[in-house]
Amino acid sequence: MTAAPRPAPLTARAAAELLGTAALVAIVVGSGIQATELTRDVGVQLLANSLATVFGLGILILLLGPVSGAHFNPVVTLAEWWTGRRGGDGVRAREVAVYVPAQMIGAIAGAVLADAMFGEPLVKWSMHDRSAGHLLLGEVVATTGLILLIFGLARTDRLRFAPVAVASYIGAAYWFTSSTSFANPAVTVGRTFSDTFAGIAPGSVPGFVGAQLVGGVVGLALVALIFGRGRSVG
Repeated sequence: MTAAPRPAPLTARAAAELLGTAALVAIVVGSGIQATELTRDVGVQLLANSLATVFGLGILILLLGPVSGAHFNPVVTLAEWWTGRRGGDGVRAREVAVYVPAQMIGAIAGAVLADAMFGEPLVKWSMHDRSAGHLLLGEVVATTGLILLIFGLARTDRLRFAPVAVASYIGAAYWFTSSTSFANPAVTVGRTFSDTFAGIAPGSVPGFVGAQLVGGVVGLALVALIFGRGRSVG
């Protein structure tokens, strides 16, 4: 019988979450800036932005998943803690306390890096208002689907497909949700630091984060209903 691999040290896992979230936001914001410089067609801009995110996210999950689980998202981290809190193999409370700040810091750093690469002001609050109710509904739907997908894969022992499956879902959700599928509180906060195509006004953040948390709860409820209890994503 082969011994189970030992988990990476918490410092390495936190570094992976910080780096992965920073890279993800840099991809989202940077590709948005690049797209607006290359074309005035909003549809083409969104296509370029979504394609870059799909490929970048898939690579990041493939690379960093074996280290930290490649959450890059406080909702995913909290959902894993919740599902594993009764003796499961999910993240513990002290890991949540490390992962979430790492994700937030990484998201902000990624936005600042993208701004720097394209000669934008390093910190300029976004003026892109996204407070309309239908956009919040879009965030609930996007986050619900993301949690259902990740934990559904875990319940059916198919997490090896996560790099392709999660990236593909986010790419699709860019187009079928009204909000273009942020589905991530850390990414939402990071995107306030760039007044560019992918930005979001600070005043819109509370509504988006609230909708994402609601989506996380709905997603976990659907996982329990459809798949029952099972392994966590860690």
